[in-house]
Amino acid sequence: MMMDLVDELMRLFGSENVKFDHEEIEKYSRDETSGVEGEIPLAVVFPTSTEQVSQLMRWANERRVAVVPRGAGTGLSGGAIPTKNSVVVSLERMNRIIELDERNMTIVVEPGVITGEIQKIAEEHGLYYAGDPASSESSSIGGNVAENAGGVKVIKYGPTAFHVLGLEVVLPTGEVVHFGGKTLKNVTGYDMVRLFVGSEGTLGIVTKIVLRLVPRPKYAAVLLVPFGGIEDALLCVPKLLSQSGLLPASIEFMDRYSSEMASRFLNESIPNPEAECHLIFELESSDKQNLVKEYIELGETLMQMNATEVYIADDRTQRMKIWRFRKAIAEGIIAFRPVHCMEDVVVPTANMPKLIVSTYQIAQKRGLEVLNFGHVGDGNVHVTFLKPERMQNAVWEQALEEALEELYRTTVQLEGSLTGEHGVGLKRKKYLRMFLGEKEIELMKRLKSLFDPNNILNPGKIFPD
Repeated sequence: MMMDLVDELMRLFGSENVKFDHEEIEKYSRDETSGVEGEIPLAVVFPTSTEQVSQLMRWANERRVAVVPRGAGTGLSGGAIPTKNSVVVSLERMNRIIELDERNMTIVVEPGVITGEIQKIAEEHGLYYAGDPASSESSSIGGNVAENAGGVKVIKYGPTAFHVLGLEVVLPTGEVVHFGGKTLKNVTGYDMVRLFVGSEGTLGIVTKIVLRLVPRPKYAAVLLVPFGGIEDALLCVPKLLSQSGLLPASIEFMDRYSSEMASRFLNESIPNPEAECHLIFELESSDKQNLVKEYIELGETLMQMNATEVYIADDRTQRMKIWRFRKAIAEGIIAFRPVHCMEDVVVPTANMPKLIVSTYQIAQKRGLEVLNFGHVGDGNVHVTFLKPERMQNAVWEQALEEALEELYRTTVQLEGSLTGEHGVGLKRKKYLRMFLGEKEIELMKRLKSLFDPNNILNPGKIFPD
């Protein structure tokens, strides 16, 4: 029966657009989420147009076959991992940049375009796509939309949702709908664009995206700031934001264990490697003298707030050198400590010190290792528990479950949320009730049922079983 379905897909889309050989499709059974296993899909379909996506969804809806949409496979929540007897729809071949409209400062793209490509083409035209996840060189814009990806510049520019003006979406029934457009303001009915952004591929498959561009900053400077104490570093952030009058593009945090991981991966030592943590600030300006004034004042203020040193990079090469340390952390974890659990909790910025200090206590209590890094400017930290090398798997699994329970209870007490940018997916769904009440969850389920009455699109994600 399963092979009959695969044969139908081959007839509908051609052998060049359908894969079902085990060795070829095995990689589509997982994403970059550690410890979350999926099923080998029946087949992987590679549409090249909205019409083909629509045709696939009509076919799947009629036959009650589950469809799992997938971008570049860089997700960290298991959101693109297939369930049993499902078909993966890979959007990697829908990778056209359809239009760059300089006058309206918009760009229209298909979901398979890599985010870094959008940034590069915008820059070539003197514009700027400010969505900047740490995975921008490998993640696709469709995946960014599905998870409402944040990244390193949320504090100034906002997450992906702030940049999406319009969407073309194929519904689970195969219907094609359009919401939004090129206008910056639109209150014509409900805000359906915001509904789909962050819906984790459970309500529809996005096939075209209208993104807002902004003027490209002429000048930028990056400050790398080591601290001898984590609390000193974290407490200075809300003070700076509320009192300095500055709005940095980025404020990032790396504890000592994170910077050691990045240094090992890059085979390069970070300045002041003995520091308990480092902050990274990025400032932007259209006026060079004003930028110099701002980073000098910021550096002096940080030294008064117990920073050990302030390193300033105001040319592109040196800026990129500093950012390499921050962006290499996740790669280092995957390379050197593949058995780990990376979390995505978010709290109000003033509560960051309590959250991060608690993670070391949680890990120590259970014999685990932990490192912390992330977007301290918006309160989103990637608490990453690591399996000690000699710990048995069964002990690790039990200790990790206890650690996560305590981490989430602490996050709730600190007025935080389960996930800031990675999504719920498969990985975190059993913890959803710690953050949402039954009425809220039931309302979301009803919304899912309205769009997807046969529950065929990315089933089993977000909601607890």
